[in-house]
Amino acid sequence: MNRIAAFLIKGCLAVVMAIMTLWAYGAVYYSNLPQPWMRTACAVLFVIAAILLFWKIRGFYRAALSFAALWSIVLVWWLLIPPSNTRNWQPDLAVLPYAEMDGSIVTIRNIRNCDYRSTADYTVAYYDKTFDLDKLQCADLFIVYWGSPLIAHTIMSFDFDDGQHVCVSIETRKEIGEDYSAVKGFFKQFELIYVVADERDLIRLRTNFRGEEVYLYRLKTEPQLVREVFLDYFKTINRITQRPQWYNALSQNCTTAIRGHTHPYAHGRFNWRMIVNGKLDTLLYERKVVSTQLPFEEFKQKSKINDIAKAVGPSDNFSSKIREVFKETIPAPAP
Repeated sequence: MNRIAAFLIKGCLAVVMAIMTLWAYGAVYYSNLPQPWMRTACAVLFVIAAILLFWKIRGFYRAALSFAALWSIVLVWWLLIPPSNTRNWQPDLAVLPYAEMDGSIVTIRNIRNCDYRSTADYTVAYYDKTFDLDKLQCADLFIVYWGSPLIAHTIMSFDFDDGQHVCVSIETRKEIGEDYSAVKGFFKQFELIYVVADERDLIRLRTNFRGEEVYLYRLKTEPQLVREVFLDYFKTINRITQRPQWYNALSQNCTTAIRGHTHPYAHGRFNWRMIVNGKLDTLLYERKVVSTQLPFEEFKQKSKINDIAKAVGPSDNFSSKIREVFKETIPAPAP
């Protein structure tokens, strides 16, 4: 029995160390070393060094401790790689938003409103706008499918009772010539940005130009909770202007960041669908955070806004038009 237990322990440790080696290879390969050949060479050298440790050092556990020390050096180096707000950013990500608070009055600076002719051809524009938090009444969630049905992009929109909306998309802040990569997203390759934009920009880009599937859900929340979450969002937005943050595909992405803003106030339990966020709407439905008056599949089908968004175009009533889906997804109670 002792031999079996020792074998199992060593087997588990071997699997863990293999995962650690794979992570360290990626961390070095995507590190801040100045030349690609240096990153490749150092990543390969780490793997060779890890193998040599177990070849040259007698005793599995002594070798494992030596490996842990070597891996810790890479971890500390990786943790100390600093994010930046001064890079050669894509034009649509070059300007950071921020908010100025005066009691219940908030003025948001640099709300993005790009005029798109295609995904690559657009004119960048920004505007400032003042909102009264006493008129903040509810929040809506957009779930955007751009590939696998298991993975989606989530966008929060805050709704005021005077018809105004503040739409916020948590994204990677890409440099000119840089494309998103899920693998790079684990290794400090992208800074984090909160894009505060007009819905004619953020949502219409995805429905009308990227051809992504977009679903709109009204969240069943109290105005006070919406206000707390809104303020929490803008604490982070303002902080990023002074202290940039890294995006992380697992721990700091579009959905886990939303949970970070809502958890102090909503106290929702963690669920695997917060990571596999293409299934997030099923979780919201189960927890009755969205309307449950229709069967889920029918509810989801009616929540898709692509046809409406394409029909209405960039008109001034874009936000109100796409919310016509609520007439079907949230039926009025019987008299």
